[in-house]
Formats: sequence, C-alpha cells, structure tokens
Amino acid sequence: MRKIMLAGRSEAGKTSLTQALRGENITYHKTQYVYFEDSIIDTPGEYAETPNLGHALALYSYEADVIGLLLSAIEPYSLYPPGVTAIATRECIGIVTKIDHPQANPKLAEEWLRLAGCEIIFFVSSYTGEGVSDILEYLKSPASK
Repeated sequence: MRKIMLAGRSEAGKTSLTQALRGENITYHKTQYVYFEDSIIDTPGEYAETPNLGHALALYSYEADVIGLLLSAIEPYSLYPPGVTAIATRECIGIVTKIDHPQANPKLAEEWLRLAGCEIIFFVSSYTGEGVSDILEYLKSPASK
C-alpha cells in the first residue's frame, strides 16, 4: 500500500480519517505532533495554517507517496491557494471531509480543491465510513504519475 500524508487545517478531519482508514473507532483528540504509523502520516493542522511551520509539511512529504489535501465540507473558505499542488514533489489528491454534516457543501469544497490543483477528489465521512474504502483502494493501486 502506498503511504499517504494527510494535510489540512485544524479540525479538517485528518485524525478522524486516519482512524477510519485503520478501521478504528473514531475518538477525537488534538494532534500535537506528526503521527506516522503503517501507511498514514497524520500532521497537525498548525503546520498548514502557520507559514513558519509549512516547511515541516514539505519535509514529511518525502516520506509519503501521496499527499492528501483535506478540506472540510463545512469550511467558509479554502486554506489552499490556487495551483498549490504544482510545487509538490508527490502525487496530490483532494479529500472532502464531513460530507454528512447538515451544513455541508461538498461541491464548493471540491471546487476549491480543484482550483488548488487536485485532479482526483474523494468525498468521505469518517463517522459513517462513506468514501473511506475508495481511498484505501486508491492507495492499493499503482501510482498514476
């Protein structure tokens, strides 16, 4: 299975998705450090939110085969600038989380991820499990680039 690094702002759903991908019960806890086990790298949201910490994402991306940019379907804005995936040295996919939330707007989140440069987008709910198996199947497939 290819290794994936999950990046996104705090509360985007990175840790919940990590737990769902591993088949674990979903329990909230704040990620305080980079957590790397098996084929998943879970990163703190502050690394994506704080310019002085962004370099850490670049360093940890070298340990991954795929970078998953997470964007919650309830976000009022996108953290990612247009075309940001062009600077990545790894394959980037978009992951829209919290699609089961009553205020979710997954189409808007998808548009923002496409604008950031993600060509492949997954829609997931870590709590219901919707879309989780799609990501696992994708990670089992050979690299597309």
